[in-house]
Amino acid sequence: MRQPVSLFKLLADETRSTIVMLLRESGEMCVCDICAVTAESQPKISRHMALLREASLVIDRREGKWVYYRLSPHMPAWAAQIIDTAWNCEREKIRTTLANASCRAC
Repeated sequence: MRQPVSLFKLLADETRSTIVMLLRESGEMCVCDICAVTAESQPKISRHMALLREASLVIDRREGKWVYYRLSPHMPAWAAQIIDTAWNCEREKIRTTLANASCRAC
């Protein structure tokens, strides 16, 4: 992530923006939980996660057959500030969405 325009292009997609806000709220989520909350298929979420990972916005870890994602602690401070500001605007919506979702794939 070298320039703000790259971040804005990534977050312009509603699914990726939602994923980033979910990770900001939850800290860490497995792919199945992200699929359940966004009502998107696993291949689609995996593709979005690959783009976010390539941009160094998220990092992942494997635990058995599950992959867990979280926001990267190594992203530039300016990018983290933008995400925090967006999250502050959306936090009640994100919290409600998380509260109403259940993991269907796990």
